[in-house]
Amino acid sequence: MEGSIGVTEIWASMGWIAKGVAIVLAFMSVYSIAVMIDRYLLFSKARKQSLRFVEAAKGLLAKGKLDETLKESKKYPKSHLARVYSAAIYDFSGYSDKQNLGSGFEDTIHRAIEREAFLVTQDFKRGLSGLASIGATAPFVGLFGTVVGIMNAFFGMAAAGAGGIGAVAAGIAEALVVTAFGLFVALPAVWAFNYFLGRMERFTVEMNNAGSELVDYFVKNYRSQQWKSAAASH
Repeated sequence: MEGSIGVTEIWASMGWIAKGVAIVLAFMSVYSIAVMIDRYLLFSKARKQSLRFVEAAKGLLAKGKLDETLKESKKYPKSHLARVYSAAIYDFSGYSDKQNLGSGFEDTIHRAIEREAFLVTQDFKRGLSGLASIGATAPFVGLFGTVVGIMNAFFGMAAAGAGGIGAVAAGIAEALVVTAFGLFVALPAVWAFNYFLGRMERFTVEMNNAGSELVDYFVKNYRSQQWKSAAASH
């Protein structure tokens, strides 16, 4: 079609600064896509493994089989709940006399759970700060390329001595492509960041609830002679 401009023509007509900006945006896009895929796979595995672990742990804890529950948690390395359970049981097993637990042992277990939950949160948040940065800066990177492109278009018009919108329309259109590219990179990054942050908040709530339930479990059950006997044997 006469007068049509394709990607190749636009790239060929762009200045070296605009090309550099486009390359930077391309790298940002590749990085954000890689983070999205990695975090999505991790969060999906964490959800599936946590459901399987909790189902298995219920029966084991009901019988006071702490060591078996601890071993079971090792089968689900991506599960945030398995890591919390593991930290709580490991800390609980540090008491040499399970028949006479101290009154402050629940505070110690709470701190162990909080430490592990913090580590889990940091692991799950890895890369999300990069998404936030890309979402916030990509439009401005594109805008920088656009400003430089428009300046070059006007400088070219002044050097040629030509006037009118027709003389600068092509240059301005090419410059605006970089801004569009910046928005194209930024929007998915912002959406993905908010999505993963929401899932991370749900995981945090689940870990807090699991920690509280485990502390209540230890407090209520260690007085049971049958449970103490089973726990002390592991």
